[in-house]
Amino acid sequence: MSETKRIAVIPGDGIGKEVTPEGVKVLEAACAVSGRKLAFTHFDWGADRFLKDGTTLPPEAPQMLQRDFDAILFGAVGDPRVPSNQHAADILLGLRFKLDLYVNARPCVLFDRRLTPLRDRGEQDVDFIVFRENTEGAYAGVGGNFKQGTPDEVAVQEDVNTRKGVERIIRYALDYARRKGLKRVCMSDKSNAMTYAHGLWQRVWKELREEYKEIETRHLYVDTLVMEMVRDPTQFEVIVTCNMFGDIASDLGAQLSGGLGLAPSGNIHPGKVSLFEPVHGSAPNIAGKNVANPMGSALTGAMMLDYLGLEREAALICDAVCAAVREGKTTPDLGGQMGTREVGAWLSERIVKSGLAGAGA
Repeated sequence: MSETKRIAVIPGDGIGKEVTPEGVKVLEAACAVSGRKLAFTHFDWGADRFLKDGTTLPPEAPQMLQRDFDAILFGAVGDPRVPSNQHAADILLGLRFKLDLYVNARPCVLFDRRLTPLRDRGEQDVDFIVFRENTEGAYAGVGGNFKQGTPDEVAVQEDVNTRKGVERIIRYALDYARRKGLKRVCMSDKSNAMTYAHGLWQRVWKELREEYKEIETRHLYVDTLVMEMVRDPTQFEVIVTCNMFGDIASDLGAQLSGGLGLAPSGNIHPGKVSLFEPVHGSAPNIAGKNVANPMGSALTGAMMLDYLGLEREAALICDAVCAAVREGKTTPDLGGQMGTREVGAWLSERIVKSGLAGAGA
């Protein structure tokens, strides 16, 4: 019916190896309904491979992924057998930096009011997205130690901000709002304390907002932002901020939406191969027990399909997850009694039934 989309699958470690197969099944179900085709290629990069032969991210991998694939479906990395977590940094951060995936997109959507810790809040109150700069800031790995292990040790971690990096993430957030018909974009920084690094964010923000007069643009210091997210999340539609602050704010948003088990994300370079991952981590303490929530992986797959232009298929997945949450067809973290595989099977079956019903209508 159309060209096949080529998907690289990296399950990684821990529960990543359990939820990713369920995410793939859900993707297959959604595309089977419409006749669209996905071709999956699986890669064994993770702790098992690292402990076997020392491989983390093969040197040729970024170029190969750019050349041969349309998107990457990622699981999670992190394993207590590798205390340094070097393999995780090389694989995930390596792909983010080497593929220049400068947008980290984290939607925060409440499917059922029972899941939010906020009193008297419902589904219409928590529905926003956080865009986090993904290749710079405090996570750029610039710094070092002097006199390590002594009483005089000095540790320095640099916060790296470039004009190019700041401008492109802010512009992406504003363009996203314009494209989706959203009216409010909030930029958050800490320029009152980080006068050099975030002074740059302020200057770029003030310049770019003039190009988007139809959008209500607002600035909040990050401490005020997180307080306001809890006090009144309805005021937010799009939030854009730096790497570290986006990491923190998006995790808070995930908790307001029902927890990390429902949190998808995209690591995006517009128009190029991009990486999509649930944000719950490898959770080694529950790995192998068939209790991990696969909905984050399913919703991550939906984000990936949307990025690839398969909006109908993405909507089928989101609708199925919403139905599962509201009908209690969930893993224990959301109050249900189903296992990882059982939830994946339920979602796939629901997608097929919904898709066929829609086609019949």
